[in-house]
Amino acid sequence: MEDPAYAVKVYVYDLSHGLAAVYSPMVLGTTIEAIYHTSVVVYNKEHYINAGIQVSPPGTTKYGLPIEVIDMGDTFIGPEIFDEFLEELRNHDHNKYHASNYDIFDNNCNHFSNTVVEFLVGRSLDDRIVTLPQKVLATPNGQMLRQMLGNGGAWV
Repeated sequence: MEDPAYAVKVYVYDLSHGLAAVYSPMVLGTTIEAIYHTSVVVYNKEHYINAGIQVSPPGTTKYGLPIEVIDMGDTFIGPEIFDEFLEELRNHDHNKYHASNYDIFDNNCNHFSNTVVEFLVGRSLDDRIVTLPQKVLATPNGQMLRQMLGNGGAWV
């Protein structure tokens, strides 16, 4: 008997609700389309970071409606193995994805989503999402923003 395939999707939200595209040229000197928040939808559950690893029915998080849904393909990894993987993430590396370790530039929701999709389908998120913090930090005002936020800030 063949293992079942499970669809893997990434929900992409804009935490700025369109304001990043309008104000980033003035504030940063470069345009960013959005302040991305991502989650991974698999097994009819939405997995994301908000004060740690959270799970909700798809589309019911506080982030509203996604601005984009990216089809990452199918996984043959079953829900039990995936739950073990999430438990490992919660308990490994001093709970890397706990709220106290969140960093908007170096350890954010998009890094979590990228780790999850790499595990499930062996692919990475789009560079435009994963490298957005580096794009911001490459600007003089981005460096000031990092200093103002201190330990990365908590925007989730």
